[in-house]
Amino acid sequence: MLGILASIIDGVLVGLVYGLAAMGLTLIWGVMDVINLTHGTMIVAGMFGLFLLTAALGLSPYVMLPPVLIGGFFAGMLLYWVAVHRMVGRPPLMSLLSTFSVNLMLIGIGTAVWGTALFNVEVSLPGVSMGRYTFPGAHILAAVLAAVIAGLMYLFLQHTRMGKAVRAVANNREAAELVGIPTTRVLAITVGCGVALACVSGMLIGTLFPFTILSGDGYQLKSFVVTALGGFGNPVGALFAGVALGVLEGAVTPFVPVSWTLVIEFVLFVLVLIAFPGGIFTSRRGAL
Repeated sequence: MLGILASIIDGVLVGLVYGLAAMGLTLIWGVMDVINLTHGTMIVAGMFGLFLLTAALGLSPYVMLPPVLIGGFFAGMLLYWVAVHRMVGRPPLMSLLSTFSVNLMLIGIGTAVWGTALFNVEVSLPGVSMGRYTFPGAHILAAVLAAVIAGLMYLFLQHTRMGKAVRAVANNREAAELVGIPTTRVLAITVGCGVALACVSGMLIGTLFPFTILSGDGYQLKSFVVTALGGFGNPVGALFAGVALGVLEGAVTPFVPVSWTLVIEFVLFVLVLIAFPGGIFTSRRGAL
């Protein structure tokens, strides 16, 4: 019983990072109805940004959080102008194809440079013991940082001038333009913030698990599951849904092979879409 409890607690810690990753995906979806299929690749970009910076500078991995965050923001701004700007307001399939094309190019470049070798970032932090179980310090710190960053994003959306502009554009873009809100700039900043969250979550995941250039697909799929659970366009719901997904992983891991975990998650995904099309943690779409 203690082993199951320990597994669930560790699932909560990892789930907070999943929730942070999904916040980036659902933020872009909620503001402009664009599904960013480069999301998984941007998570991997955060992992490799962490690996390259720590290898080059020899500093603590967590010191790399600000440069990864800033780099992700500007990468998101570039993504907006390259792949999203002309697709806003068009049928969703257009943005899907556009971001998917960019995703394939990025994966191709990454594979040509690094191949599909496994990379790992060494993190040495003291853990916390509970009986004969020890929770890794890296998991605890990643969860704390994910919660702090998610909280700062919430404060940004609710209590800053630009955050209120983002919510206004999400609710009614035409009305926002009529009152003088520069919607194009707001949309670019939104994509920048969404990609920055993906990169930072990738950096945190990179301190927990090994990764390859192709690791993004699995985390992107998890982000879609979390987004469906939390409600499309609901960043706060995504964080809670990420924790719920982590709890599910922690609860089933002691009983089933790890390879079955993803199957169970997608069964849950389908059931939620059927029973709660708007998500479990929100009663309406567009909860920004």
